[in-house]
Amino acid sequence: MYYFILAFIRFLEAYEAYNISFWGLTTENEPTNGLQYNFSFQCLGFTPESQRDFIKMHLGPSLENAGYGPKKIKMMIMDDQRFLLPKWADVVLSDPEAARYVSGVGFHWYWNEISPPELLDITHNSFPEQFLLATEACEGSWPWEHVILGSWERAEGYAHDILEVSI
Repeated sequence: MYYFILAFIRFLEAYEAYNISFWGLTTENEPTNGLQYNFSFQCLGFTPESQRDFIKMHLGPSLENAGYGPKKIKMMIMDDQRFLLPKWADVVLSDPEAARYVSGVGFHWYWNEISPPELLDITHNSFPEQFLLATEACEGSWPWEHVILGSWERAEGYAHDILEVSI
């Protein structure tokens, strides 16, 4: 675990050496994928409970000690599918020690057909001090999908999602 945390800090320091700064980061992209046996790409797995504990006992204090505390870097939790809300946020942000390092919740748009946008409202109402940020969306991500010249279907998908989560 030490090397994983060190990688966060060294990443930020390496960019900072070139005068490139970051306003925020997520603890892991799609942490539920890392819990799947033999997943198709290498990733770290978190449950809400293990992410909470990782933040409060390891990543949060380490980033703060290295000068990348919440005033400098905005840490986002989850960074996974919207249907994991509000439970994921409830587990992590209800713990004051973990919540002190967290500024927001990242979410993706995949599987939105089974997760209504009201989940964002519920999460925001429970934790109004943390922001919600759509961190990933991709049309045409399935292997059987191809570009259809002249079709506006994918643009309509993006527009619908942007409007749905912005209202």
